[in-house]
Amino acid sequence: MFKNLMLFRIEPSWSKTTAQIEAGLAQMRFRDCSPTQEKSVGWSEPRGEKHAMLVESVGGQLILRLTTEAKVLPSNVVKRRTEERVEQIEESTGRKLSRMEKKDLREETLLDLLPKAFTRISNTIVWIDQAARLLVMDVAGQTKADEIVAMLLRSLDGLVITQVQTTSAPGSQMAAWLLSHEVPGRFDVDRECELKATDDSEGVVRYSKHTLNVEEVRKHIQSGKMVTKLALTWNGRVSFVLNDLLQVKKLKFLDGVLDGPDSTGKAEDRFDSDVAIVTGELSKLVPELIEALGGELAIA
Repeated sequence: MFKNLMLFRIEPSWSKTTAQIEAGLAQMRFRDCSPTQEKSVGWSEPRGEKHAMLVESVGGQLILRLTTEAKVLPSNVVKRRTEERVEQIEESTGRKLSRMEKKDLREETLLDLLPKAFTRISNTIVWIDQAARLLVMDVAGQTKADEIVAMLLRSLDGLVITQVQTTSAPGSQMAAWLLSHEVPGRFDVDRECELKATDDSEGVVRYSKHTLNVEEVRKHIQSGKMVTKLALTWNGRVSFVLNDLLQVKKLKFLDGVLDGPDSTGKAEDRFDSDVAIVTGELSKLVPELIEALGGELAIA
């Protein structure tokens, strides 16, 4: 259900019923791309069932899904077809087209090609824990996160969210953990990390499937390299890679965690059990991770 985590805090005064959230999302419901539309973004049913709810509540935890459909049309294809049309027109008219005319022709070419283009559909899960004032996105980068934030703000009146920041910089804390090979709480250092030089060399050192409790790693840190990624496990149940931007990547629930009584049942039952288990685990992991990083930075 989640492969990545980006964490946000919900402003304390914001609170909506499930029905109010459903009504807000319905204004931005996903629609398939029209023949000449390059991209369509909107909210869709988390269970994947048509005409179902756009917000699912499982044990008080709210799950949303943002769907994006984009036409796959390589820029070199558009460029080549446009150049062919420019050449044909210039030969038939005996004059050179202006820059504006070429731009207009490119737009016409794009509209002609879009109905024939393949489409790519992607879904992003958003989890809202109103009691903890926590909003979590399954996104791997800031650009996608910004798109989802914009959609949330357009859909949910009065919503104010801020990205979680910690008192200690994640990079500094990860360096300290590697130097001591100890992490607070129920975390353990795993077998992957990335270190980057801060000088003009911009050198990068990566370790994968490699023990990190070695002098070589400590020497890299002591020589000034910054830790930008570090693999961790939590409570023997969840593994992930933390980066220096406080983003969680490669999230994986370890063997047995998702094996509940409904794990082999109907898809609807699995959805409920998976949401309950995943949010149950993450609702403990996230605050412990923030605490391990020195606690949450208060935003005035």
